[in-house]
This record gives sequence, structure tokens and C-alpha cells, in this order.
Amino acid sequence: MTNFFEATASETALKIKGGEVTTEEYISSLFERIKKVETKIHAFVETTEKAALSKAREIDKNLREGKATGHLCGVGIAVKDNICVEGIRATCSSHMLQDYVPPYNATVIERVVGEGAIVVGKTNMDEFAMGSSTEHSFFGPTRNPWDPERVPGGSSGGSAASVAAREVAIAYGSDTGGSVRCPASFCGVVGLKPTYGTVSRYGLIAYANSLEQIGSIARTVEDCALLLTVMAGHDFRDSTSAKVASKDYRECLKNDVRGLRIGVPKELFAVGTQEVVVKNVWSGIKRLEGLGAACEEISLKSLEYALAAYYVIAMSEASSNLARYDGLRYGYRVKSDKGDWNLVFSQNRRQGFGAEVRRRIMLGTYALSAGYYDKYYLKALQVRTLIKRELEKAFGKFNVLIGPSMPILPFRIGEKLKDPLEMYMCDVDTVPANLAGNPAMSIPCGFQNNLPIGLQIMAPPFREDLLIQTAFTFEQNTSHSKQTPKL
Repeated sequence: MTNFFEATASETALKIKGGEVTTEEYISSLFERIKKVETKIHAFVETTEKAALSKAREIDKNLREGKATGHLCGVGIAVKDNICVEGIRATCSSHMLQDYVPPYNATVIERVVGEGAIVVGKTNMDEFAMGSSTEHSFFGPTRNPWDPERVPGGSSGGSAASVAAREVAIAYGSDTGGSVRCPASFCGVVGLKPTYGTVSRYGLIAYANSLEQIGSIARTVEDCALLLTVMAGHDFRDSTSAKVASKDYRECLKNDVRGLRIGVPKELFAVGTQEVVVKNVWSGIKRLEGLGAACEEISLKSLEYALAAYYVIAMSEASSNLARYDGLRYGYRVKSDKGDWNLVFSQNRRQGFGAEVRRRIMLGTYALSAGYYDKYYLKALQVRTLIKRELEKAFGKFNVLIGPSMPILPFRIGEKLKDPLEMYMCDVDTVPANLAGNPAMSIPCGFQNNLPIGLQIMAPPFREDLLIQTAFTFEQNTSHSKQTPKL
């Protein structure tokens, strides 16, 4: 291993266990890489070099003494900054939580650390996970490693950029309406959103409880399967955690799609989808067809209303969840000697939250207000049910559904900030999986002008095995995932 940081997580764990490289050498190489490229992309809001190297030396000592090691022995992992890690700030890239240091670990952190992983830092994100570009961050935007003038996607843009730039091999993200799959697509890496309830949300700072799920970002399908194996499983501390048995998802890494039935919803190629995206995604579908899968174009009418329903539900839940951050119970507080409670409360939230978060809180509050609850929120819930039922019907005939991850190529920084609706439209292909709770994955399927294009695979609930097998077969029979940005 000349450049230790080039190895995948699976390769790294094996080489550390086999004595080909020490954990300290590997972790040191990651921080050397971070120092070299971080000024160009700004993937991290905080790194933990001292603590990470200390943990690396501890793992090396355990290896020398023959003590048990885990699936992720010595592997460095980046963590989205809305997931709690004990003793490290969890800011949600917001002024409101700029100084919050959690006194506990999220369940997903407990599980990866228990398997030998080492947290190397917290990654930049859209504030409180509200965005599709990682431009809505108190700490400034993250840049796309393929073109630093363009966005990496969001809201887990820092995590995806850190993986694409070879700063880490694996990273945690969270996905409320596509926030793992969007940046995975824009950064040319693999992003997996598990079935709702498969992974514990304990320690994830909430945005929209009924939609969000912690997901994995990596350069290969194998690494995503490895990370899912470690983080999945029931957690009594999370009331939304499903009581399903843990499994080794690496057993699903089969290079075979013969007999697989693939549905291709035409609604996922709606108006606004760039022709180059359509071309590359269909090329990927035809590739799977050539490997033995049966593909059929279908229509799912309810998907036309998915984006509108999603934003009503997400903003309503955000309005409720973020009410606690008022500077009196939690969060940033202005320095004021004025006794007017209402004025201080208003100033705390105006200065603590960015413009996009304030916009979503206000829209959500409006949707939940008297006289409008039935008109907007209740109707959105009814549409959500229709979407879920239509997807269930489709999965009665097909094993997986395939379409674009994103309708467009990565856009330039600042290009869509003046038109929030245009930014929201970027989520049109990803939100159905969140509304229905289905698992979905984005995998690179092509490039245009050196910019990545992602193909999205969606499966029935708790059928991550189908996602992984389909994506792994595609990956093994194409070269898109082997491409590397020139930084």
C-alpha cells in the first residue's frame, strides 16, 4: 500500500489485520491526505487527528497482543455533523448549535467503534440537513472534488466529497429526502439509504422523524454492504427501530442479475431531467438487461405528487422538531439585557438559524396552523399513503425499480440559491423512497464533461439484499466506480 488512503475500507481492514500496514500508518496517511486536499473542497467542519492517532495506537497494541478485532479494524470513518459523537461538536452546520458537544454516542457510532473503526472528523452539511447542495452551511459551502466550482450535492455533501476525494474510504450520512443519494450521485460514489427502521436513529439530531434514516457512503458497493452490516439492527432506545434480525450484507455481493425483474417508472424521467442523464441511466439499464435482467417501462402516477407531499411533511416536522432551539432551552442565545421575552426569543432564532432553515420552519408552521392543517398536511399524508400503496403494487411484479438519482448534473455554486423552488426540484427522483420508507441506492453510471451521473435502484422494504446484488453486478461489469477525481 503505497498510498494507504487509496484502499477501500474492506481492503484496509484486511491489510491491518494481516500486518501489511499498521493502523497508525494508515490513519496518519488519511490526515496527510486531508491536509493536502481539504483547502480545495472543505469537506470537514472538524477533524480529530490527536484522538484518532491515539485510538490507532491502541488498536495496534491490541493486534500485537492477539486481542479480537472487528469488521472495520483500524478503518477511518467520517461522520456527518448531525450524528452525535461523544466529546466532539455536533453543530448541524448551524450557528444555533455551534458549541454543542454531545455527552454520548449515537448508536451507529457505538457500533462502528465497537468493530474497530476510528472517527477522523465531522463533515459539513446543509444546515440541519435542509438542502441539496451543502451551500446552506454556517461554515461555508463544500466543493465538488470533480469540479471545485460546482456543488457536491446535499445535505450530506461533506461526507460524499470526503469519500470521493479519498480523505476517507467510508462515511456516514443521513437521508431525509435524498441527502445520501444526491451527493453520492454528484460526487461519483455509492450511497445507500436503508429501509426506514433498519438503522437506529438514536443520536441523530432530528429534522423530519418519519422520513430520515442514517445511511452509508463509500466508493464501492462492498464497503456500503460492510458498513450496513455493522450499523443495522434493532435498538431499544429508538422507538422507530424495526425488530429485524441483523445479517451480514456482504453475503449479497453476487455478480448475477439473471431473472431479475426491473421496473423503470417513466415519472422518474420527468420534464426537467437533462438528456445526458436520461441517456446514461438508460444505458445502465440496458447493461443490466444484457446481463440477464428483464426490464420494462412502467407508469406510477402518484410519483407526480411525491415532491409536493414530501416538502409539506418535511417542513411540518421540521417546524415541530426545531421549536426546542430557542436560545432559552437549547441553542444559541443573543447577548441582550432587554427583558422582553418575545424579542429575545425572536432574535435568538433569527440569528441562530440560516435563511433556508427559517424558510422551512415558517412554511411548516403555516401548513400545521388552524384552517390549513387539513388543506396541506393531512392531504400530504394521504398522498404519501397512495405512493406507498402504488409502490407496493409495483413491487408485486418487479424486484427493483430503477431511474436517475438526480435529474441534472452537478450545478455551479450559487447557481440555484436565488430560486428555492428550483433547488427543491432537484429532489424529485429521491423523495419517493423516503415517503414510502423503501431502501434505495445511488451508484455511478456515467460521466459528462468529467461530471458524475448516478443511477438509483429502489427495492421493497427490508430487501437491501436486492439493492446490493443489483448494484454490485452493475459495478463489477462497468468501470464508472473506478474513476477518480483529479485533485
